Amino acid sequence: MTTTLVTFQLKTCRLRPWREGDVESLARYASNRLIWNNVRDFFPYPYTPRDAHSWVRSNKSYQQPNNLAIEVDGQAVGNIGFTVKDDIYRYNAEIGYWLGEPYWGRGIMSEAVPVMTDYIFGNFQVNRLFACVLEGNIGSMKVLESAGFRHEAIHKKAAVKNNQYLDEHIFALLRSEFRGL
Repeated sequence: MTTTLVTFQLKTCRLRPWREGDVESLARYASNRLIWNNVRDFFPYPYTPRDAHSWVRSNKSYQQPNNLAIEVDGQAVGNIGFTVKDDIYRYNAEIGYWLGEPYWGRGIMSEAVPVMTDYIFGNFQVNRLFACVLEGNIGSMKVLESAGFRHEAIHKKAAVKNNQYLDEHIFALLRSEFRGL
């Protein structure tokens, strides 16, 4: 299996592996404070071309990638990916995503999340897929609910972003629930 096979052509976008030509568009779309406000702090801000080059280099060589570029009109404008956890959580994976601001409200993530969910359950030994959403990110919560994820918990003031304590909302989907969708 090669990475070129892990490509999904959707109505609104294409999900595909990261490649060298993505560095410029990645740096342009990822360097946005409104995106950074809703992701973990390890996501750099400002997002430099050096950050973009490092990301592309670390993600372009996997045969079964766990991060896919969201491509619109030939440009990488976002990412959707997952991390399989370890130890007693080894059958859990956390899904995460971001999208360049000019593409918000077009239904791209509502289409991409179910496809990525299917890819994860179809190719990896995952029993539970979950997402962590910071309070106020209503759009992401709606995307997850429309993809069949249930609102599982609120961790009160569990996250710190911009020097403020924020609630973290947990959404989850079990493999058995996914089969029923």
